[in-house]
Amino acid sequence: MKKNVWKKLLLSSLIVSMSLMTLAGCGSKSSSSSSSSSTAGGTEMKGDIKVWIDTEHIAAIKSQVKKFEKANPKIHVTVKSGSSADAMKDVSKDPSKAADVFMMPHDQIGQMAEAGLLYPVGKKDVATMKKNDIQSAVDGVTYKGKVYGFPYGVESQVLYYNKSKLSAEDVTNWDTMTSKGKLGTNFGDAGANYIFAPLFLSNGDQIYGSNGENLKGTNINNDKGVQVLQWIAKQKQNSGVVQTSDAALSNLQSGKIDAFLSGPWSKNDVKKALGKNMAVAPYPTVNFGNGDTQMKAFLGVKVYGVNQQTKSPVASIALAKYLSNEATQKVEFEKNGVVPTNKTAQALPEVQKDETAKSVLQMSDANHTVVMPKLPEIISFWPPMDSLINDTYKGKIKPAQYQDKLNKFVKDTSKKAN
Repeated sequence: MKKNVWKKLLLSSLIVSMSLMTLAGCGSKSSSSSSSSSTAGGTEMKGDIKVWIDTEHIAAIKSQVKKFEKANPKIHVTVKSGSSADAMKDVSKDPSKAADVFMMPHDQIGQMAEAGLLYPVGKKDVATMKKNDIQSAVDGVTYKGKVYGFPYGVESQVLYYNKSKLSAEDVTNWDTMTSKGKLGTNFGDAGANYIFAPLFLSNGDQIYGSNGENLKGTNINNDKGVQVLQWIAKQKQNSGVVQTSDAALSNLQSGKIDAFLSGPWSKNDVKKALGKNMAVAPYPTVNFGNGDTQMKAFLGVKVYGVNQQTKSPVASIALAKYLSNEATQKVEFEKNGVVPTNKTAQALPEVQKDETAKSVLQMSDANHTVVMPKLPEIISFWPPMDSLINDTYKGKIKPAQYQDKLNKFVKDTSKKAN
């Protein structure tokens, strides 16, 4: 996702959550009783359908849509600009008038599935998906045992650094990296939640259980959770850690910092800032007091969702499958740098040679990332997590308060949405 999109996504989630809960009363029954994609609406491939695409992806996707229409002459596709980050807000306004197919992030699947906004994927297509796509991508589109949507890309934070200042060995360990250079990152402002909530996972705790769907499965209010807060507080005194958010790129270019944590969306900007000195790596190891352990990030999955209320389900599902297939993922990587979920596309020489893509692929395994939770209640998680990290880093929360703050956090974020 591009810079600041996660902030927009989280805000959109909060705004739209109440309207989705209203829809859920009647919508979820419709979703759970729907026909699978292999049988819905008969078998004839025809219809006029609309697809919402992020503006920067339209050029690449239009070329693929033309190929799809040529192969399916009875299907006409209208391509419209639509923000993937706003998918659940825009679809929930009036599902009957929304796009038949739309880009969306996987962490909106829980709310949209509960509200009956998403068409479930049929068994045959699920089997194909499991064969062709990496497991973390399949996990990302699975909710309560059902699959909703077709994955076409993965993204996670990676470490960008200036290789004239830091070596590849230096950046494998947080303490080494911040003793030899300066890391620009955000502990103190909004958005720290997305970057540093996975620290608790790095230390062996869980957020909403092992699959991100257990409302009572957050257990960070333990000794390991306290260790994480102690570690965060220490970073305020770490001279190799520079608090920065929006100014990270300019600080990297000026030499004020030598590295920063961001995602594939920052690749081109970092290249402009560092030129030939740009290097990319997976996250380093960190030490919370029990020895080095792998620092983890959240994994995001880019998805094509199908509207539950589409009048042309067979055509819509066929389009979603086409726009997420190996060929289209190859085009998306070439044109927009989207890291593929398709195993064959991932193995392409151009993907393997790309330093950012290679680091994202390394980050996409279970040792480096956890698929971001997608249950509806995740909307109550983000604001207090920001406060917890921000205030711990700034010293507003004292060590004697860590346990009580964690207890309150777990209690407040384990309440069922209503």
